[in-house]
Amino acid sequence: MLTGNTTGISTFKGEQRALRADRIGAPALLLSVLAATAPLMVVAGVIPTTFATMGIVGVPLLFVIVGAVLILFSFGYAEMSRHVHNAGALYAYISRGLGGTVGAGASYVALFAYSLMQAGSYGIFGFEISSQIAQHWQHNVAWWIPALGGVAITAVFGALKIDLNAKTLGVLLLIETTMTLVFDIGFISDPGPQGVSAHAFDFTTLSGAGFGTALCFTIAGFLGFEQAPVYAEETSDPQRVVSKVMFLAIGFATVFFALSAWAITVGTGPGAVVEGAQKQGPNLIFALTQDRFGTAFTDTLNIFFITGIFASMLSFHNVVARYAFAMGRDGLLPAAVGRTSKTSGAPAIGSFLQTLVAVVVVTIFAVTDDKPVGDPTAPILRLFTWAGNVGALGVVLLMCTAAVAVIAFFVKRGAARVQGWRLVTSGLAALALGAIFVYSVKDFAVLLGANPGHGLRWILPGIIALAAAIGLVYGLVLRATKPEVHARIGQGNEAFQLDKAAAAEASA
Repeated sequence: MLTGNTTGISTFKGEQRALRADRIGAPALLLSVLAATAPLMVVAGVIPTTFATMGIVGVPLLFVIVGAVLILFSFGYAEMSRHVHNAGALYAYISRGLGGTVGAGASYVALFAYSLMQAGSYGIFGFEISSQIAQHWQHNVAWWIPALGGVAITAVFGALKIDLNAKTLGVLLLIETTMTLVFDIGFISDPGPQGVSAHAFDFTTLSGAGFGTALCFTIAGFLGFEQAPVYAEETSDPQRVVSKVMFLAIGFATVFFALSAWAITVGTGPGAVVEGAQKQGPNLIFALTQDRFGTAFTDTLNIFFITGIFASMLSFHNVVARYAFAMGRDGLLPAAVGRTSKTSGAPAIGSFLQTLVAVVVVTIFAVTDDKPVGDPTAPILRLFTWAGNVGALGVVLLMCTAAVAVIAFFVKRGAARVQGWRLVTSGLAALALGAIFVYSVKDFAVLLGANPGHGLRWILPGIIALAAAIGLVYGLVLRATKPEVHARIGQGNEAFQLDKAAAAEASA
């Protein structure tokens, strides 16, 4: 039986089925979203890896191009957030525009993609901690030991109130952003042998076999901005806060990452950045800061690099937990997953499931790790890079589909003329994101360093296809066997409010 309570939280048979409102305001939401982008992890980890793996000098220009595409996408996406407040965000929007069956497919893509991205972060987290222990205490610790420690700490924070999480993420974000700007200025003021050069913004620098996967790497650097609607049910004013935060996040990420990537090319010299990244890997930034700022700054930077990774892990953990919660509430996962903690209001079971997934993924990579202690290729190139880019591939597919869903949603509501310009930008974004998805799949062998016929170049992207197939089939089954559940997909807490109204009308 559906009931109401004084907090506005819908309950079903005594269980809480909605996230608590007014937990997080605009500043805290912005900090949480930006923490998911992990500025220092992107600058010190993703950007050098992109230079090294893809062999493309024009990474700064890629951030500008992708930023422009995501702004086009966000015009419609932000407007959708004013009409639909649901922790399922991307899959909820797709459901409302393209129907419950497609929405079910999108929900499983979201669950798989964000889970992979979150679990993949433990690879670089464990490697960095084990490297620091080896450097400062001359003791070898396998990367998976601190990685599992990170899983445990993240699980504890994931069960706490979201406003406490936001404060923690905010402090870490401000520190790492400040330190990144400091070394950006240092690289530009003390350039490499080619001086201060804008060569990295030349379109000719984008040629290369890895262009498609470089786009996927770049998209991965932005991911976090699209998470703002996930917290719509927990914000004080979702009508205005969510869209404002999204645009601020995209603008910040575009400028910040393009500037930092360019500063790296200036610090090494555009002609040497690819070779330097291939030799140094994620240590490239620390080698550059060691020469310019000394040991104390570099050691401090290493510490906040690790805390920045943790901030990203926690942010993605929170998002996966809320997607799982929304799916449980909609009948796409067991109903128990769609319940929240009575003390913290957090989606406790969804949080636990993501912790379990992380433990399984880290354990699999630990057991199959045949590299010596301290070798970065196992946790970084296999766990962090593979999982991160498969996850990013899934989110690109979701955003492309969501852009189409935005158009369908407003057309069905008879608002095509009023929302005309937003429908145009959504259409352009869908085309651009679709192209990025196709190019990323086409060039996935470059990411693996394998020949085009290698099995993994299809198996890894195939994880996203498998997730979509599972969701679509389940959606079709629900439509045939439980049409009332199928009708709820993407409705979230609104469905329970409708049930409440119907129950009241029936008893009148």
